[in-house]
This record gives sequence, structure tokens and C-alpha cells, in this order.
Amino acid sequence: MLLKWDGHTHTKFCYHGSPAESDEYVERAISLGFERYTLSEHPPLPDRYVDDPRLMAELAMPERELPDYMAYAADVKARYAGRIEVAVGLEMDYLPGMTEYSDRLLAPWLGELEDIVVSVHYLPGKGGMRCIDFTPEDFADAFLAHYGSIGGVVDAYYDAVEGAIDWAAGLPRSIRRRIGHVNLIRKFHRALPPMDEDQIRARLEALLPRLKAADLGLDVNVAGFRKPTCGESYVPQWLVDRCLAEGIELIYGSDTHKPGEVGADWEWFERAVGHGGAI
Repeated sequence: MLLKWDGHTHTKFCYHGSPAESDEYVERAISLGFERYTLSEHPPLPDRYVDDPRLMAELAMPERELPDYMAYAADVKARYAGRIEVAVGLEMDYLPGMTEYSDRLLAPWLGELEDIVVSVHYLPGKGGMRCIDFTPEDFADAFLAHYGSIGGVVDAYYDAVEGAIDWAAGLPRSIRRRIGHVNLIRKFHRALPPMDEDQIRARLEALLPRLKAADLGLDVNVAGFRKPTCGESYVPQWLVDRCLAEGIELIYGSDTHKPGEVGADWEWFERAVGHGGAI
């Protein structure tokens, strides 16, 4: 049977989300019949990783708060034991050329972490590292001239996803590991020059043997449905079907940043996997 599990969620430690306590999220998950709920907060980033102090303050918790988050998540897990399984996790950013920072950050917590979602949110762009998912205007300013075309940005993104898979492959297999919102590059596609669907499909298909060899799952992230510039899941149906055929684990992710988003579009995921995939 399909385990009702929300595997990608955020907390009050996300500074571009809601200050609500996790009890509000978890109580909603229980009311919707979820059996497992993963806390997967953004961990700290290197100092000045994005060279905009105001934006940097919103992207991730400062490093001094990581122990507080881990204690908070452990407390939520303990308090809800017997009602719902709360899993302690992080949504790690893949940091090209700076994975040593991530390795150092994770090292003290590997014995406590149950889930790690590895995502690509940043690419080199105009003026340094830039967010791919801030605003359509920022995306255009950051990347279109830098890479010469939208196709160049798409290739740079999937190159980074391949790097994320290679890095995630080295994480302990005692931790559930998966790649987050693999098609995040599509977040603003309705507000940008058209993306070549054949290019995207070819790049996604090329990820499948890498995911399988690394024993990594995919975050079937439905947040794209909530973005008017996207209107789709970040894992398309054809890719869901290929993952099911290849035995690649699929985990539903609401990517909730406020309590009302918990469980969003679960019914789409349930239909998409045909009551078969992620357990």
C-alpha cells in the first residue's frame, strides 16, 4: 500500500516562509491522514554565497541556528510519537565547488538525520551565484545574457543536478536520500523565453541511470501547481512512469511553507503513481 507521507516540508526556521509553529503543520497532516511527515528545512549557506544581504537573510537560517533547528525537530518528533511519524531532515543545497562546506555542516548531525533532500537552487550568473527561483525578472537578469540563451541556462541547471546526484550518492545510505524538485528550472517557464521540451526530456532521461546507480529517490514536488508561472508538478507524469519502471523511489513533497499547504495536491500524486510507487 502507498504510505501517506509528506516528504518535503518547511518550518519557522525558513525565513521566506511562515513563522507558524510546526504543531500547526503536523496537526493538519494528521487531520489529512498522513502517516509520516518529514521536516526538511533549508540549512545555512556559506557567508555571502549570494551577494545581496537582504536576499541572503531570507534564503536560509544562519549557521548558529542549525543546532536549534535540530533540537526543535527532535522535540516535534518526540511529542508526536504514536500519532504520526515525524522524520528529522534537511533540504541540502548542492553547492558547486563548495561541497566541503556542506560536508562540514552535516558531519555532526549524520547520526540524527533521517531524510536528506538535495536540491539545486543556485547557479553561477551575472555578478556571482544567483537564485533560479526568486522571481522571473531576477532569473532573466541573472542568467539569460550570462548563458546566451534559455537553452544554455537549462543545460547549466541539469549539469548542476547531475553534480547534486554525484554528491548525494556519497551520503550515508542509512539516511533516506532524494533529489528535490528536479524540474525547478520550470518554475517561471510561462514568464520566460520558451524552453525546449525535447532538451528537458533528454536531460531528465539521462538522470535516471545516475539516480538508480546511486540508490537515490525523487521528491515528487507538487509546489509548481501553486505557482502561476509554472502550473505543473516538478516531476512530470512521464518521468513518474519511468521511475516506477526503473524502481526509483518516488516521495510526495508538498514543499509547504505555510500550514495550509500541507498535503496540497496529494490526490494528483496518488493518481500519478497508480497506487504503486513510494512506500
